[in-house]
Amino acid sequence: MGSEALVIFFICALIMVGAGILVSNLLAPKSKNLQKEEPYECGIPTQGTAWIQFRVGYYLFAIIFLIFDVETVFIFPWAVGMKQAGLAAFIEIVIFFLVLGLGLLYAWKKKALTWE
Repeated sequence: MGSEALVIFFICALIMVGAGILVSNLLAPKSKNLQKEEPYECGIPTQGTAWIQFRVGYYLFAIIFLIFDVETVFIFPWAVGMKQAGLAAFIEIVIFFLVLGLGLLYAWKKKALTWE
């Protein structure tokens, strides 16, 4: 019975998402002009090609930022429930911090945090 409920849930989710997209396409105001077809609507015409290479350091920096940003999302509920969870939760968060600290140490040694 559980797997049937899961299938029904996913079918309902697909129907609701599809209906939302359909209603949005039908009811949304449409405006056609040349400026709307530009990649960016900043009012300044683009110059040169958009196919330029970015240094991989930008992406590494962004990924490391996201890792530590998500870490804060996990720390908040832990801090709220720490009193009820007891010693087991404390040991788990210490292991979590050790793994993140090792990741940070690795990124630091590989000089992924230097901005050049």
